Amino acid sequence: MSIKRRELIRKVALATAGIAAMPVAGCNGTKPSAAAEEVTRTSLKISLNAYSFNTLLRNGSMSLDDLIEFTATTGFDGLDITGYYFPGYPVVPSDDLIYHIRKKAFRLGLELGCLGVRNDFANSDSEKRSADKQLVKDWVVVAHKIGAPGLRIFSGNQIPDSISWDKTAEQVAADIRECADFAAGYGVMLALQNHNDFLKTSADVEKLMGIIDHQWVGLMLDIGSYRTADPYSDIASNVKYAITWQIKEKIYIKEKQVDTDFSKVVAIVRDSGYRGYLPLETLGEGDPYMKVKALYQKVRNAVNASAQA
Repeated sequence: MSIKRRELIRKVALATAGIAAMPVAGCNGTKPSAAAEEVTRTSLKISLNAYSFNTLLRNGSMSLDDLIEFTATTGFDGLDITGYYFPGYPVVPSDDLIYHIRKKAFRLGLELGCLGVRNDFANSDSEKRSADKQLVKDWVVVAHKIGAPGLRIFSGNQIPDSISWDKTAEQVAADIRECADFAAGYGVMLALQNHNDFLKTSADVEKLMGIIDHQWVGLMLDIGSYRTADPYSDIASNVKYAITWQIKEKIYIKEKQVDTDFSKVVAIVRDSGYRGYLPLETLGEGDPYMKVKALYQKVRNAVNASAQA
């Protein structure tokens, strides 16, 4: 190899190392570089939450294979498969099924995001909470095997009688921290969804996340679960904890359901520096195939418009 060629390779290697070392937007309190801002501006991707097809998946008229194929052909980048839709849930699926799903998604170019379970850590019954902690841990292993980086969990249902919110929050946080310690060993993050249950307000989310204070726990920010005069303000308040989302067709202004302003939501997401997936979930009456396609197009248009702004 000539000296000139060696020198060219050395310069390219140094330049590449320099790019890799550039700070991510907002890291370490530094002003993000123009290149980092551009990555943040364009890096949002759209995924589908399987709950959009809840009825069809539960009655057997849609299989997980059907779901994966629909997700890919519609144009989504990723898919969140809630655990309920694996045969035999809450029993964990066989490795054969886990790896079949992982391979099929990979072959169709889909990334698998969060799996999900239904747990209740606000329950005053310690035996039931222990069973739910084991449920979370079992499905952390499934997430690890299937290649999903996260597992969606809940805080719990209502505050038990005669127990304060603050005391219940300490109990919920302790259970989540235990599960997160376990999940860390598998490289799986826990995505805590605010679901208008124990967590009703942005202030509730703020308090509980502060108590949990675990690097393997983040927020699945559900934009449709606030019931306030300004849900967009609540979204902006909690966005710093978001590691994934539930983007829905409707939000609530107090108790009135209205169409989501996706331009506002995407602007909040972009301003926060969030990178990654925006999972979509449709609810209510109507053909889920048509509803999902319509929601996908609306969010895709909002994401594209914000990238060009």
